[in-house]
Amino acid sequence: MYKNRTIAVVVPSYNEEDLISDTLKSIPQFVDRIFVVNDGSEDSTGTKIDELSQNDPRISHILHERNKGVGAAVISGYKSSLAEEFDITVVMDGDNQMDPKYVAALLDPIVDGKADYTKGNRLLNPDYRKGMSKWRLFGNSILTILTKFSSGYWQLMDPQNAFTAISRDVLERIDLDSVYPRYGYPNDLLAKMNVFGFRVINIPHPARYGKEKSKIKYGRYILKVSNLLLMNFFWRLKTKYILINFHPLIFFYIFGILMVPLGVIGGIYTIHNKLLFGEALFIRGVLSALLAIIGIQLFLFAMLFDMQMENYRI
Repeated sequence: MYKNRTIAVVVPSYNEEDLISDTLKSIPQFVDRIFVVNDGSEDSTGTKIDELSQNDPRISHILHERNKGVGAAVISGYKSSLAEEFDITVVMDGDNQMDPKYVAALLDPIVDGKADYTKGNRLLNPDYRKGMSKWRLFGNSILTILTKFSSGYWQLMDPQNAFTAISRDVLERIDLDSVYPRYGYPNDLLAKMNVFGFRVINIPHPARYGKEKSKIKYGRYILKVSNLLLMNFFWRLKTKYILINFHPLIFFYIFGILMVPLGVIGGIYTIHNKLLFGEALFIRGVLSALLAIIGIQLFLFAMLFDMQMENYRI
């Protein structure tokens, strides 16, 4: 128990035989239950979890017979925590990359009533990013920008960081079965939380890399998650600003999204006809430019309204 709150930790694990022991042994003693989700591991991960559970009664071994994805593993842990009515649930990957001394920092804002969901942020300080490859940093930065639009949490950074804490209130209201089952699950979860106005806070902490090997294929991963973020963006706008709580910013977004590409296409068409047929450039060019400029302004106004609605609780 931590400050009169019961605490569970979910540890999604897939082929982590070299690191799972170090991870589980490092979890603070104030944690009441550890749900280790063995996501169809093909090595001795399951055996090591069982051995450790004999000496630590907090450990509960949840087995997926086949690999379902890290998101599915986390959701299995969330459901177990929810069933046992733990107040706050932390996620720590099984690769020992997450420093347990920062667990308390994740818990405090939720305990103090300042947040419903906290997540680690390794991007804030250059010193915290030591050990992170340039390719990984680039991909994470791109997904951070896209996730801001998709989720509506504009202050958010490092969305791919799975070192998180979540309140029982969130778990009770979110449709856990609809959460994306693979590496894009943190991005998907954020969009769903924003619809209900849950408060999210970044918790800075340093990256900690050792002998773990990332299982993410970044090129394909960025493309798949980018598509997920686009779908989540439109789903969030429809659900939050039309179905649940109508807001005129939806019109600013719609017209902005339509007018900018129309202005660009009109400009290209005008230049094309000028070069090939010598047609007049001025009138069509000005109209195309105005269309694009007005579209950009509408989109920026929509973003402004969206930011103001960020923590509007439903």
